[in-house]
Amino acid sequence: MTLAPQHRIYACFFFFAFSLGALLSRLPDLQEQLQIDKSQLGLTLIGMSIGSLISLTFSTPLIERLGARATAFITVLGTAVIYAILPWFDSAIAVFVGLFFAGLLAGALEINLNVETDRLEGQFGKSFMNRAHGSWSLGFFVTALLGASIRQTGLSPQWHMLIIVVIVLVVASLIINAMVSAPKRPSSHQGDTPRIALPNLGLLPLCLIGIAAFLVEGAGIDWSAIYMRDAFTVEPFIGGLGLTLFSGFMAATRLTVDPVVDRYGPRAVATTLLSLAAVGVLAVSYATEPWIALAGFSLLGVGCSAVYPLAVSAAAQRTDRPSAVNVAALGQVTFVVFFLAPPLLGFVAEHLDIRTSYLVVLPVIVVGLIACRALGTRKLANPAGLPPEPATPLG
Repeated sequence: MTLAPQHRIYACFFFFAFSLGALLSRLPDLQEQLQIDKSQLGLTLIGMSIGSLISLTFSTPLIERLGARATAFITVLGTAVIYAILPWFDSAIAVFVGLFFAGLLAGALEINLNVETDRLEGQFGKSFMNRAHGSWSLGFFVTALLGASIRQTGLSPQWHMLIIVVIVLVVASLIINAMVSAPKRPSSHQGDTPRIALPNLGLLPLCLIGIAAFLVEGAGIDWSAIYMRDAFTVEPFIGGLGLTLFSGFMAATRLTVDPVVDRYGPRAVATTLLSLAAVGVLAVSYATEPWIALAGFSLLGVGCSAVYPLAVSAAAQRTDRPSAVNVAALGQVTFVVFFLAPPLLGFVAEHLDIRTSYLVVLPVIVVGLIACRALGTRKLANPAGLPPEPATPLG
């Protein structure tokens, strides 16, 4: 299959989100099947956080040894298989264990795809990071829309996930098969890759920005369907629209925001987006009608869209350590937050209410807005005629 290298990366992001999003769209059914409350469901989902943390901390040398193609095969296809198996379990402990192994693969996938995207940007002198993460969001949008429709038909989660894994195994295998590792940036750190990736002080502001973005993303993806069910008692299709709109607006913004970043600079764009996310949180928390909540989820999708990719680009361009280590360290903090959002929000929802749980996100967004000062302010002198310039490196 003839595809440009960046398109193979886009496909990997898409299919990972496509399979994960299908599972998340069936969370209400999984909760009923396991006969657990919201707080217990959140604790079950934390298994993926633990696996991701371990992988992001220790897997960088293994990824470098395997290369982009082998790592993509293992992580993209492996996670899809695990997600397809989970609905067949009738024990929350078994689901926790399955999610732990999925987290191990997801952490490695995060490092592999982000580092490859940055290297392709260096190789071709073009920006791909937002579009790569836009493909992730597009995968969630497609699978959320599909999931809402499938739930309406009454098809079981088991058969739903079986359909998804067959699609991923067939199509993704063909796309990944011809993947070739991109060359390292000439300006990248040339020393040995440390065995353990940990955040350092210079990376802290980028971590705070990523935490804000990922907490918003986790809140929008993990709990939107349950929020719509509990807050408004709507039918399954309308209940699934929260996730659909969130993912759709997130994908659309990521896929089209690169020219805006070129014109106004990473700092201005990230600040504006997180401000929109704050408005979305308030809309969801105080919505009196379903359409207001759906508008809030749309704003949440726009608001967290390009913030994390901008932080990843800045981390990858630091020269104090190998780019894979900085990307892993950033992902270690922020990617885990994405999976810590379910237990945090679930605990608040169980002991207060699900509307109040969204207000927990607001102070974190404020911290992220303050940290945005660490992002570069560079913008293109002629955005229409020149390739995008990278954000000012922090290293």
